[in-house]
Amino acid sequence: MPARTHTRTTHPATGSVEVRLPWWAIALPALAFAALLLLIVGPGEAHADATAPAVNRLLERITALVTR
Repeated sequence: MPARTHTRTTHPATGSVEVRLPWWAIALPALAFAALLLLIVGPGEAHADATAPAVNRLLERITALVTR
C-alpha cells in the first residue's frame, strides 16, 4: 500500500495573493529612488569644471532631455 504524501497548500483560500518580502527588498529601491531624486532636485549646487567642455555639453543635453 503506497504511503500518502502530505503537501502544504501555499495558495490562500480566498483568491488573494500573499507575498512576503524581506525588509531590504523594499528599503534598497526606496533608498536608491530617494538618492536619485536628490541628485535631480539639486542640480544648482553642482559646479562643472570649465576645462571639460565635452562633459558640460553632455550634462546640458541630459538636463534638456529630463526637463522636457
